[in-house]
Amino acid sequence: MLSYILYSLTAMLLATLFSMGGSGAGIALIPILNFMGLDFTIAKAAGLFAGATTTMTASAMNLKRKAVDFKLLFPLASMMLIFAPLGAYCSQYIDKEILKSLFMILLFYSATMMLFGKKKSLVRYTASWVLFAVGAIVGFLAGILGVGGGNILIPFLTFLGFESKKVAITVSFVVPFSALGSFATYASYLQLDWILIASVAVGAMIGGYIGNYLMYFKLKQEDIKKVMALLLYILAFKLLFHFLPWGVDFIR
Repeated sequence: MLSYILYSLTAMLLATLFSMGGSGAGIALIPILNFMGLDFTIAKAAGLFAGATTTMTASAMNLKRKAVDFKLLFPLASMMLIFAPLGAYCSQYIDKEILKSLFMILLFYSATMMLFGKKKSLVRYTASWVLFAVGAIVGFLAGILGVGGGNILIPFLTFLGFESKKVAITVSFVVPFSALGSFATYASYLQLDWILIASVAVGAMIGGYIGNYLMYFKLKQEDIKKVMALLLYILAFKLLFHFLPWGVDFIR
């Protein structure tokens, strides 16, 4: 019971921080749960379910406000709904050390984009086939890595020339499609501890609510993102340390 409370509190703290920065906490939650003793694949499943439940509320609110651009949403959501479960299915045949190395790259990438990512687009290309291709690529990668895909998708859409506000709304709506599709696939071949899944999800939902509430105070998102990026760099370097010959035994 104590371990469930600890997992829930961890999810709550991470969700509070990342929601204040306008992002999902799954990318940090997964490696931390793994470091706390959970199997990496189980940690991915827990992170996916927690991420999906915390973003569904924002998605429903944006839909109610009619703020969703369906011309942008449909190609991305449809492809991610197909390819994220496919990636999740394929991940069971990939060595876990390879998956951890890919996740380490994602952590470095996401942290760097938070600090140095360009906010202005470099091109202006919004053809439908490009969005279908982006949705397929991002969905497949998200499924393999066990993330919702928002941290991968946002730089893609920004690069293609979409306005940042529209990108944020679209990504928050698309992520549940990807996350729930991947989670259902993981659940089909894993023996999940549903009390664990529920504990992490409840903690993440509470943290997401707290973080959204705190956003209304005079907190600079740039400073919050620096803290988020620092945490991701620490997790990435910890994973990197794992792959060094003299670091594996220390971590285990």
